[in-house]
Amino acid sequence: MFAVYAAEPNREDPLASLTIGERPEPEAPEGWVRVAVKAASLNMHDLWTLRGVGIKPEQFPMILGCDGAGVLEDGTEVVLHSVIGDPEWSGEETLDPKRTLLTEKHQGTFADYVIVPKRNALPKPKGLTFAEAACMGTAWLTAYRMLFVKSGLRPGQTMLVQGASGGVSTALIQLGRAAGYRVWVTGRSEEKRALAENLGAHATFESGARLPERVDAVFETVGKATWSHSMKALKPGGIVVISGATSGDATAAELQRLFFLQLRVVGSTMGTRDELADLLAFCELNGLRPQIGTELKFEEAEQGFRAMLEGETAGKIVFTR
Repeated sequence: MFAVYAAEPNREDPLASLTIGERPEPEAPEGWVRVAVKAASLNMHDLWTLRGVGIKPEQFPMILGCDGAGVLEDGTEVVLHSVIGDPEWSGEETLDPKRTLLTEKHQGTFADYVIVPKRNALPKPKGLTFAEAACMGTAWLTAYRMLFVKSGLRPGQTMLVQGASGGVSTALIQLGRAAGYRVWVTGRSEEKRALAENLGAHATFESGARLPERVDAVFETVGKATWSHSMKALKPGGIVVISGATSGDATAAELQRLFFLQLRVVGSTMGTRDELADLLAFCELNGLRPQIGTELKFEEAEQGFRAMLEGETAGKIVFTR
């Protein structure tokens, strides 16, 4: 079958490992289902996979893509939950030490077909296109968990999103506005800040700019480049929720500020199947649709990967049939 995959790990030149070609068609074991992929979205995780981060060398070649939407063999339209846990685990699935994402152990969604456990295929809301639904399982689920499960914010409070144009950031803006928070956003360019305003941000600022007042919560996916600004932006008792560090690890933890102002730093990773179901319902109730910056055919995957590598995003990058 057709597939977009990582041939081998390449830390220094990840795109050199990106391959478009043929891979064996998967067979679903008992308890799993085969999904004909209609759309799948690109995530930073796919670039990490090309670099060999979070995946063992013997796992290659690996079909990329940890998000997707498609059709079951009986015609049911589904959205995929990409967190695959240990069947013996009975707790919160994101805390399962044996959990894995598609593309870490199991082949991903950038192909004609993907197999997942039956519980990982959720009914697709009729109001979402396949391309829109393909954005939900990673970026939007991550944003939903950060905002509604981890932050503890109340409607009317002020949130700051560091970075205006990535998949998680655009989801945070749209979800925050719909839920009644005051949404502030930083962005590196006028174009990125304008995008944030169009998505519902109440105010936007240049990266690192002094804010009119301190905020109740900061949502971080950038890391090193914005960390000091995030800590300085918080009210006493405020919270930073972090789900990524695309610019690298922070060089200083700002510990004196952390303890003196009694700030909180909370990590967040992906989300549960139930949270994805709630996210889909929330979007349907509020008429929310993800911001898709670029939609390409799977055969044009390299163009999408290059845009993400260079930071030229304006929402989600989606591949479709």
